[in-house]
Amino acid sequence: MSKDPVPHLLSRATDLLERQFGALPAFEPACESTAGPAAMEQILEDVAQRLEDNYPYFHPLYAGQMLKPPHPVARAAYALAMTINPNNHARDGGRASSEMEIEAVREIAGVFGWTEFLGHLTSGGTLANLEALWVAGQLAPGKRIAGSEQAHYSHKRISAVLKLDYVGIPSDNRGRMNLEALEDELRKGDVGTVVVTLGTTAMGAVDPLDKVLALRERYGFRVHVDAAYGGYFRLIPEVLDESARRAYAAAEAVDSIAIDPHKHGLQPFGCGCVLFRDPAVGRFYKHDSPYTYFTSKQLHLGEISLECSRAGAAAVALWATQRLLPLKPGGQFARGLARGRVAAVELDQRLRQDRRFQTLAAGAPELDIVVWKVNQETPRRASELARAIFDACATRDLHLALVELPLTWFCPVAVSEPGSCTSNDAESVTCLRSVLMKPEHETWLDRIWERLTASCAEVMGE
Repeated sequence: MSKDPVPHLLSRATDLLERQFGALPAFEPACESTAGPAAMEQILEDVAQRLEDNYPYFHPLYAGQMLKPPHPVARAAYALAMTINPNNHARDGGRASSEMEIEAVREIAGVFGWTEFLGHLTSGGTLANLEALWVAGQLAPGKRIAGSEQAHYSHKRISAVLKLDYVGIPSDNRGRMNLEALEDELRKGDVGTVVVTLGTTAMGAVDPLDKVLALRERYGFRVHVDAAYGGYFRLIPEVLDESARRAYAAAEAVDSIAIDPHKHGLQPFGCGCVLFRDPAVGRFYKHDSPYTYFTSKQLHLGEISLECSRAGAAAVALWATQRLLPLKPGGQFARGLARGRVAAVELDQRLRQDRRFQTLAAGAPELDIVVWKVNQETPRRASELARAIFDACATRDLHLALVELPLTWFCPVAVSEPGSCTSNDAESVTCLRSVLMKPEHETWLDRIWERLTASCAEVMGE
């Protein structure tokens, strides 16, 4: 583990913050009267020991789930803000942090080309998506929500919470929403909102947003984009394939967007964001509170959020990170994002050249998530070996993930190849999955490949 720069970063800033409140009368914090520094140090040592029971999420050899370490400046800014512990529900609870949230969210909206909008931070993508679908339900009460079967499972649960029917639309063999199946549902006339995913959880698939928007012209429905994982890829169209480029280019025309800065945005959990293209939807949030808002007549974030108390420290951390790494094409942040994409394309190419593995028949990954199966006679045997390779990789400190995908997605044109296909379209196979979202994954790919192939040789007796 490399030397942590956060304590050094915090030292001067903490002294400055304490001086800014230096005119207040001194007092003895009650928490220190019963537990001195020695007791707290011992407890923190115990915490450090307990935290050892974790995967090394911060390290390039962790390439399993969507976990990216927060930037040191984000961690330092978050810790500094916790000295005050602001609450961004109202300006009374977080004056500076509320302004920083507004500024940071404006920069995120700018990534999608929006200058007039309504938006705020949330505790994560689930709440961001819930707010978007709640507004959709207010505008089209009783109408159904439609989303790809590869959309995040929370959309179905959110729809149930909102008492709205949800329909899952089948996916093509790249995990993208099938437009013919979508149009079949649209013809029924009762779909109020279509959820389009830019970066599915399982494999980073990008739904054809541009073509969904064309359908909107004919059938009239809201389009909500779940870009919780893939939203920031709009900054790097030059490294995406043509279909993904078209989808991201069309994002400016959608009705609402969810994006998670705590994924690719280098933020601590939890930090999500919801954006609405039409600021007038703020009317649905309107409420009166007899006890919360006294010191400011300005718009407070509690007037445009379903959540009440929200960590102002999350806004401070995001603001600081975007100040250091602006969200602009060609900038340092965008270049780091592109490095993960390069690593994913390279890993996919290596897998395609290795007869022990099968990659998606339809083509390379669209973002920075790679999935592949073990090439075996039966899906059952391929699944068994995938789980064994997953375990063997972990003994070499390489941490991957597993995912269940339809077997037919791996079917080549020559279906006579052993283990290539099945007559049962519903049959699935356990696959290996790697999320290469850290910039360091590009330079660590050789070491990742060495551990993967060694684990495969061990399991398969080669």
